[in-house]
Amino acid sequence: MTNFSRPERADSWLALIERGGCTFTHKINVAAEKGANGVIIYNYPGTGNKVFPMSHQGTENMVAVMIGNLKGMELLHLIQKGFYVTIIIEVGRMHMPWLSHYVMSLFTFLAATVAYLFLYCAWRPRVPNSSTRRRRQIKADVKKAIGQLQLQVLKEGDKELDPDENNCVVCFDIYKPQDVVRILTCKHFFHKACIDPWLLAHRTCPMCKCDILKT
Repeated sequence: MTNFSRPERADSWLALIERGGCTFTHKINVAAEKGANGVIIYNYPGTGNKVFPMSHQGTENMVAVMIGNLKGMELLHLIQKGFYVTIIIEVGRMHMPWLSHYVMSLFTFLAATVAYLFLYCAWRPRVPNSSTRRRRQIKADVKKAIGQLQLQVLKEGDKELDPDENNCVVCFDIYKPQDVVRILTCKHFFHKACIDPWLLAHRTCPMCKCDILKT
């Protein structure tokens, strides 16, 4: 039921939408159905001008970008005051000619360094030391701990499906029926496909930093 104040003088227009309440894909598709030529999503209040990667598969060729909350509120106030706002979205370009030479030099140096390290590691005797064995043991313990954590398949009526209450902080998407979530010992829960790789790399809850090996 979302409506937009479409500018009368413009053949093309962009939808300005605040983040939250539903998925990025849903927001973008609704704006496209209303005739928008592109979408600008601004972040939650209290996040300053921070932005996050948007996962919005299924929006075809619709152009969509995220901006910070402060910039989004600035645009919103201009529109509410009746100002005609013109925005151009384009792919960023490097404006410093010397930068390409610098990048090529850096790339050459890094390539030589990587080649040296590869040859060094290839000829180095591979004898696992105590720290290597310790890392392998920790990784095995983490995998075992993950396998012991509770799994739940969400269904209609579950409180976890309320979009105003919960969303997966790893992928920023809301929960949907039939989603498989993993419940940590701290009672925080996330999509299984999101949290398992996270725990293998960090072994802590992304929200409260609870260590799954210590609990």
